[in-house]
Amino acid sequence: MIKMYGIKNCDTIKKAQKFLQAQDVDFEFIDFRQNPIDEQTLQGFVDAIGWDKLINKRSTTYRNLSDNEKPNITLDLTLKNPTLIKRPVLVTGDNITVGFSEKLYSDLI
Repeated sequence: MIKMYGIKNCDTIKKAQKFLQAQDVDFEFIDFRQNPIDEQTLQGFVDAIGWDKLINKRSTTYRNLSDNEKPNITLDLTLKNPTLIKRPVLVTGDNITVGFSEKLYSDLI
């Protein structure tokens, strides 16, 4: 089962969902705000793709972090501020990807 993590009002999430639906791909959407991810899931994301790819450095949440917090992103900080996570996070089996492009998604499904 494919899982997509993000927030429902994100434009990139909407594009990714629309693409998967047009391809008749079943997926489960997990909204960070309604169903916060747990530490183990977040650690799995970090282990698979690393902090650099996972954190959305263009987000308002990231820009509002202190100068001390920006270079020291932690699990705890990210769990408290899930909008730091770049969206969408797509989990397909053992594969974890971040962001959306039609080519990337076409290769995965």
